[in-house]
Amino acid sequence: MSKNNNKTTGKKGAVGKNPDAANWRWATRQVRGGTNRSQFGETSEAMYLNSGYVYTSAEEAAARFAGDSDGFVYSRFSNPTVSMFEERMMLLEGAEAARGTATGMAAVTSALLCYLSAGDHIVAARALFGSCRYIVDTLCPRFGIEFTLVDGRDNQAWQDAVRPNTKMFFLETPANPTLDIVDIKAVADIAHNIDALLVVDNAFASPVLQRPMEYGADIVCYSATKNIDGQGRVLGGCVLASEEFVEEYLGNFMRQTGPSLSPFNAWTLLKSLETLDLRVRQMCCNAQAIAIALSDNDHFETVLYPGLPSHPQHDLAMKQMEMGGSIITLHMKGGKEEAFRFANGLSIVDYSNNLGDAKSLICHPATTTHQRLEEEMRIESGIYPGTLRLSIGLEDPQDLIEDMLQSLSRM
Repeated sequence: MSKNNNKTTGKKGAVGKNPDAANWRWATRQVRGGTNRSQFGETSEAMYLNSGYVYTSAEEAAARFAGDSDGFVYSRFSNPTVSMFEERMMLLEGAEAARGTATGMAAVTSALLCYLSAGDHIVAARALFGSCRYIVDTLCPRFGIEFTLVDGRDNQAWQDAVRPNTKMFFLETPANPTLDIVDIKAVADIAHNIDALLVVDNAFASPVLQRPMEYGADIVCYSATKNIDGQGRVLGGCVLASEEFVEEYLGNFMRQTGPSLSPFNAWTLLKSLETLDLRVRQMCCNAQAIAIALSDNDHFETVLYPGLPSHPQHDLAMKQMEMGGSIITLHMKGGKEEAFRFANGLSIVDYSNNLGDAKSLICHPATTTHQRLEEEMRIESGIYPGTLRLSIGLEDPQDLIEDMLQSLSRM
């Protein structure tokens, strides 16, 4: 459970803060955090789909734009429904401030580019989602930002990569799709020793299983499309950080560049947060059972799951995470051909590049999420021709096990 108390959203226009919310336990925050009822007293959060706002006078408008008066001015900057989502995420994460974004990649891009400038240096783990890796190794250099990729599992590698101009560290844990586990506290200590910031993409674990700020992370990013929505309905993201970071860097960057979260999507995510804990924990239980059932099958070179003692970083994973997560990574002995045959033979599990969904999904990273990487880079990151990423949902785990075993039996 988060040890930090919620403070403010760090922006003008945030309303509806309950002074007791910081003292609520996690489940109560998940259901009620950030709720701001209108004069109509609705039980469900209101959906404010408007783009603009009216003022009682020209003087009031001038005061709001100058930041001298609380209130909303334009939904690209802030919106009542989006503010409720941001405040609830702050309460769940234990953060001082937050910004909702259009997608998870908008969250990562904004968190990095709002702070880094030409001449700065970023150190990132090699094992990253394909689009995250693009931001680090392709987009950042276009703006004169240097980068170094390291084996995130090796604490010394982070230290060795430090340069005089290092300003930020970036990692995923568990990583997509290799399930590498990075020691958040160790990397945070290295970053803070040189006055750098640590950014953690926590999409795989969600705030249910892991809250990186408790281990020293400065900024946490989410693809809310994944576990937070968890039902394949909307896109969304969130950046959580200190008030200082949002006020000095992130807030104005988002205001000017516009990767804002739609109020409708924010409302959908608010409803999803009410069941986040229930969904994620059940998916973890299902994934654990399936990982055990598949672990001795001869078709797999490796069955990777952080909740299994066979995972090379199981102890660290269980230190940082409450459960093993909903993702299983399979390395098939027969390479790409056998991986395709196994995936195509499934009748319940859908083939999709999404994850964290209520429905179980499978994909082949080398030809989908990480296809832009050269094969050498994929192999270096632990993604092989026979690698499959399996996202476990809320179906009966025995049905899923039987579905996978029947596909394997026909191979």
